[in-house]
Amino acid sequence: MNPNITKLFGIAGKPTRTIIGLMSGTSFDGLDIALCEFTGSGPGTRLQLKQFTTREYTPAFKEELKTVFARSSVNLERVTLLNAYIGIYYARLIKECLVEWNVDPSTVDLIASHGQSIFHSPKHQRPKDADPYGNATLQIGDGDHLAVNSGIITLTDFRQKQIAAGGEGAPLAVYGDYLLFASPTENRILLNIGGIANFTYLPANNTDDFFSTDVGPGNTLMDQYIQANFPGQYYDKDSAIGLRGAVNERLLAALKNHPFFAAPFPKTTGPELFNLPYLTTALASASASAHGTTRTETPGTGGQHDLSPYDIMATLAAFSATQIIDAIESKLGGRNDFSIYASGGGIYNPQLMQHLKKHFGDKLGTTTALHLNPDAKEAVLFALLANEAVAGTPTGPSPRVSMGKISFPH
Repeated sequence: MNPNITKLFGIAGKPTRTIIGLMSGTSFDGLDIALCEFTGSGPGTRLQLKQFTTREYTPAFKEELKTVFARSSVNLERVTLLNAYIGIYYARLIKECLVEWNVDPSTVDLIASHGQSIFHSPKHQRPKDADPYGNATLQIGDGDHLAVNSGIITLTDFRQKQIAAGGEGAPLAVYGDYLLFASPTENRILLNIGGIANFTYLPANNTDDFFSTDVGPGNTLMDQYIQANFPGQYYDKDSAIGLRGAVNERLLAALKNHPFFAAPFPKTTGPELFNLPYLTTALASASASAHGTTRTETPGTGGQHDLSPYDIMATLAAFSATQIIDAIESKLGGRNDFSIYASGGGIYNPQLMQHLKKHFGDKLGTTTALHLNPDAKEAVLFALLANEAVAGTPTGPSPRVSMGKISFPH
């Protein structure tokens, strides 16, 4: 038998597995690296987060990623080069962390890497296209390069199997949320506010009614606007810009005026829809409404309008919050016997969280209350998917599949 298969078979049979989970989101903050220990698989899986860190990307690397991200036309050579480079880069960061943590690489069973999303294209975003294609998504960061350069068996490309089995490739958090956080006594909402916001609903004592969906932009529009208008900044730290402004109701209404928000759950989306041209269109619409006339749009991030950057940022924060609130209220039908556990970069946006807290009050907290660092949650969930792929029986939401392609180090 191939010794790699023999080793993988042994890992699958272990009572406890050590897995490194990697996550790099659409905000390009850096690489989340979570060293996890899983005991068992399926419902009842026990997790111990041994170590966690985020290795921040250099400004030059962030700019490189932006050249291939969420664009209908890109330099194909650049995509090809980055696909290999990211795998090698991730391996280097992992090895540095293992040295710092005083962890022997031979004690790590698996690496689970989400990779870097560069395009997400669910079919519903192409309703006018008479194409033969269904849902599609693309993450780069080659697993073979990561495995060979780290010396550790690696699982990557988790979203493809879920799409192949009939899903949209997102959100995948529902699988881990169900296995780790379902409660027999509490209705729980696991809210992730990344570039895109999504939530999982886990009703108490009803494993057949759990549910997950994207709801719209989390940080992505705010981050894109900051990057385009405030050189050297990648996000609105401490809401310093947004808190200087006021919500513009006309712009807020224009931002909310899109068929995506009326589409039934579950659904997925991405920065391919919610981007600077989307904001430009909304600004032009809001300006026309204010002046009672049609005004010419200016390509880029603005259009003709009378709003300050501070008002725009305040309105974008309100927009993200409003869509989260509307989606949760729509799903739960007015009931209020639930708790919300938030994670993702959005929890560090005071203005966004103020809107949510004003509406949900004490129901809103973070996954810290569930004994999981909210910064680590997504990296942990991909480590869990790798654990399920090698040791579990497909369970949880439909489609019930094992996700992840396996790359051997030699």
